[in-house]
Amino acid sequence: MNKIDQAEPRSTEDAWLKAAYEVLTESGVEAVKIMPLAKRLDLTRSGFYWHFKDRDALLEAMIRHWEDRNTGNLVARCDAYATTICEAVFNLFDCWLDDELFDSRLDLAIRNWARNDGDLQVRLTRADRRRTRAMTAMFRRFGYDGEDAENRALTMIYTQIGYISMQLSETPDQRLARMPGYVEVFTGRAPSAAETRRFLARHR
Repeated sequence: MNKIDQAEPRSTEDAWLKAAYEVLTESGVEAVKIMPLAKRLDLTRSGFYWHFKDRDALLEAMIRHWEDRNTGNLVARCDAYATTICEAVFNLFDCWLDDELFDSRLDLAIRNWARNDGDLQVRLTRADRRRTRAMTAMFRRFGYDGEDAENRALTMIYTQIGYISMQLSETPDQRLARMPGYVEVFTGRAPSAAETRRFLARHR
């Protein structure tokens, strides 16, 4: 399970956030309501207000968690040390294989929520721009010119959004096996055997 700390006791702020996350990713934001969450946790409604001012505060906490986790970690992986563009893209691909770095279920839920929430759509657009800038900068570090770098970054972003939206039924091993080929498609360069071995080793 992708998680907002599952180890905490039920009465903590994290417990309410985890329950809200589960409802959001299963049923959408309209289903995230205080009383059903209290029943889900076998707690009283009044216990909610020890941790959050109101439902809007809970929703804001989930949005901030998404911004910090998904966008923050994606940018960090783009900035991670690499000696070649293939190694750099493999670093980014860690996000697509590690739920602790990038929660795809949460990303899909946020995108669906933003369809009917103008304020959230603004924040989603800002997050996508931040991701695009980070990926573009990654390509530019390795000599790709501005337009080419941005086009390659956008291609990766659109591909990943497609993966998330289509909810493909690949196994982790199937997806992992495709990654070296994806690197070559996105960069125009084949990763070396050593780069591929290092990447596969950290996900097996």
